[in-house]
Amino acid sequence: MSEKTILHIDMDAFFAAVEVHDHPELKGKPVVIGSPPDKRGVVSTCSYEARKFGIHSAMPSRTAFKLCPHAVFLPPNMKRYHEVSGQIMEIFRRFTPLVEPLSSDEAFLDVTGARYLFGDGPAIAKKIKTAVLQETGLTCSVGVASNMFLAKIASDLNKPDGLTVVPASEKLIAAFLAPLPVKRMWGAGKKTQAILDAHKIRTIGDLQTVAPEKLAAWIGDNSAASFLRLAFGMDDRELTTDSEEKSISNEITFDKDQCDAGVVEAALLDLADKVGTRLRRAGYYAATAQIKLRWTDFSTITRQRRLDPPCCDDITLRDTALELFRKESLHSAVRLIGFGVSGLRRTADAPQLDLFKSPNKQTSTKREGLSRAVDRIRERFGRASIHRGSSMKNKNR
Repeated sequence: MSEKTILHIDMDAFFAAVEVHDHPELKGKPVVIGSPPDKRGVVSTCSYEARKFGIHSAMPSRTAFKLCPHAVFLPPNMKRYHEVSGQIMEIFRRFTPLVEPLSSDEAFLDVTGARYLFGDGPAIAKKIKTAVLQETGLTCSVGVASNMFLAKIASDLNKPDGLTVVPASEKLIAAFLAPLPVKRMWGAGKKTQAILDAHKIRTIGDLQTVAPEKLAAWIGDNSAASFLRLAFGMDDRELTTDSEEKSISNEITFDKDQCDAGVVEAALLDLADKVGTRLRRAGYYAATAQIKLRWTDFSTITRQRRLDPPCCDDITLRDTALELFRKESLHSAVRLIGFGVSGLRRTADAPQLDLFKSPNKQTSTKREGLSRAVDRIRERFGRASIHRGSSMKNKNR
């Protein structure tokens, strides 16, 4: 019983499934959630019926309409989705307090300690699936494994309404992973995939046969070491639960390495917004902000700055992110950009604001209020409903 049991649970076509549940007349129809096809915008998600026509997330809505003109296009109802997400996360926490939400419809659960109460991993997964279906009318897919990487891969293999258990032995784990494409690997962006493909490394099984020194020469020492561990199913990361969270960050790997500072800045501002949203939603103030830059040669730098007073507003986070980035010379193309905050403290524990003595704190309070107002608009109308001028300016550069 010493081996860990980790579940990765992913709701099936979550936004679309909620709409179909709330509007039964949509059952069996291709449903697309996102911008209407006569507007510039993209698909947020779609039902499995819509996916049969080739529609997928992030596809332009106009393209989706061309593929399936009779699809039902609906705007996101974020308030409703957050409500159902809360129900689902509450069900998860009945089985274990060790829950790491990844988004509104996806989470990792460490159920190692719950096995004595609810049975082994597959038994717990079945109980959770049943509870979710009975209480929300929705299905989910679950991966059961000894670590997060394997559980995440497993949950995606038998969608929708799937339950996939990864065998425990090292030999069987390697065999389980071998036929899967390299793109399933965490950190395998398009550029890395292209490098590996050039060397005829197309499956995880192919990767398992590569000499470490060869792989390091192709993609760098750190990436090679990480990939080889994952290729054999080794992942020793621990879940980060709400109660344990010490930092919040987001990062993006560009499809094509970027030399355009405007493009990188636009991405960085968007990341700062996302981190700010997560920060406020979790009820934290941050004392430190940090950017992460990975160059085209895979070398990586980080730069950080203290935030005084600790804050959670988008304006301060965005300004700090840009300040840190602009101090660095763009001597090479940028492969990855990241932004994060640390030194987190609960809202209740934040310093008392003396509005008569500290103009910085007055400004911080006003900015926080503005950011929370933006949050409310986005929760009601969707994230794409409001943009800041600087983001639009950067996107058009």
